[in-house]
Amino acid sequence: MITRRKFLATGVGALSVPLLSAGCSRSTGAAPDGARLLTASDVHVADYPTVTAVKWIGQQLEARTGGRLRLRQYHSGQLGRESEAIDMARFGAIDITRVYSGALNNAFPLTQALCLPYVFDSVAHMRRALDGGIADAVLAGFESRDLVGLAIYDSGARCFYNTKHPIVEPKDLHGLKLRVASSDIFIQLMRLLGANPTPMSLGDTFSGMETHMIDGAENNMRSFHSSRHFEAARYWSQSDHSYAPDVLLMSRRSFEALSPEDRQLVLQTARESVSVMRQQWDASESTARQAVADFGIQFNEVDMPAFRKAADPLLQQYLQQPELAALTRRIRDFA
Repeated sequence: MITRRKFLATGVGALSVPLLSAGCSRSTGAAPDGARLLTASDVHVADYPTVTAVKWIGQQLEARTGGRLRLRQYHSGQLGRESEAIDMARFGAIDITRVYSGALNNAFPLTQALCLPYVFDSVAHMRRALDGGIADAVLAGFESRDLVGLAIYDSGARCFYNTKHPIVEPKDLHGLKLRVASSDIFIQLMRLLGANPTPMSLGDTFSGMETHMIDGAENNMRSFHSSRHFEAARYWSQSDHSYAPDVLLMSRRSFEALSPEDRQLVLQTARESVSVMRQQWDASESTARQAVADFGIQFNEVDMPAFRKAADPLLQQYLQQPELAALTRRIRDFA
């Protein structure tokens, strides 16, 4: 397996750092035959819908340019955690990365609207909003910090799962240590609901539950299955507390090193990949739910009004920010 250290040491990563000479900049690697080689990273496994969607982008770029543009993927966290991938993309060490929106909240405030509790009512609502201009508004915000927003991939409803007991009311979370991503919104939400939030990488979560360092986590069904967290946590509670999507980003250095025509092609192909990702997501989420059910996972519904009421103070806190409030109102218009 290629690791982040090997990647940066072999020259693939070095090729991705801008080289300024003879009046031209170059931020992407070169294949032996002179083709331009783009690198992409993801912490998810090879058959995860975001990974396969980016693979589709690579296939399309190669086909539409006669092999002049190619893409090499490093999935399954081979190049490190998402926080590391963001920095690697910003500085041009990799070209493209898929990142959970919660990990972007502090640096890119507009992404907070996508993560707030109970802003979206369903996957259908989220997709209508994203397609109705919300995605474009959020993606434009990345230009200020050396990144280009390519697309937003939705990732289903985030729910609670744990090793102890069913979660029906917020009080059932009291005292539980739950893994969360490094996001202020999710850390605050867990505290508000009475849980003890424990920021931790996705890769460390399984061992955290097995060693009783944590009692559970919150995530979508597809990740619950692909990470094999269901082998440690037997209780899944359908809280639907957030529909925080994923964001596909490109290094601004890499993007600007492309010709205007290739920049447009990358943007167009990335946007087209959203429908590819959604088709694969819907099919794989259904398969994942059946697989964990067959394993013996206990599913339960939650007292949704109670959860909405408990989370509302956090929502109101963030809506004090005018720009965030305006974007959230636009999202609610699609409900």
